[in-house]
Amino acid sequence: MQILDHYPLVTTSQPQACAEFYQRYFGFETVFSSSWFVMVQRPAETGHAITLAFMSADHPSMPPGPELFSGRGLLLTLQVADAMAAQAELRAAGVTISYEARREPWGQIRFQCLDPAGLALDICEQVEPAAGFWDPFMQ
Repeated sequence: MQILDHYPLVTTSQPQACAEFYQRYFGFETVFSSSWFVMVQRPAETGHAITLAFMSADHPSMPPGPELFSGRGLLLTLQVADAMAAQAELRAAGVTISYEARREPWGQIRFQCLDPAGLALDICEQVEPAAGFWDPFMQ
């Protein structure tokens, strides 16, 4: 099997609002848009593009489903070079931060916000973990 691309598809009552959120705050561009489906993509910076898709629950595709995204059980992680600067930039632009930036002992500085569908964005910067943090978890 040759896999040509991969992307999450979020079923939401606001596919256009989701697309606009990622365009405005994260530099995505619309690559396809219809009344019930929109696909956005951020151009490649590190070798591959990032693609997301949003679909309304009343879509005509078959089989039916998936149902509206409930906002639970999924994080979309976006790794950035400077998490503190990213948080400041998003806050200044009016995005509500749902989890304030902090240095986590496993080796990340991270914060979270929500998109219009309720999808949690976990925006992180990789840093050195606290000494010995991973020792009890490694086999």
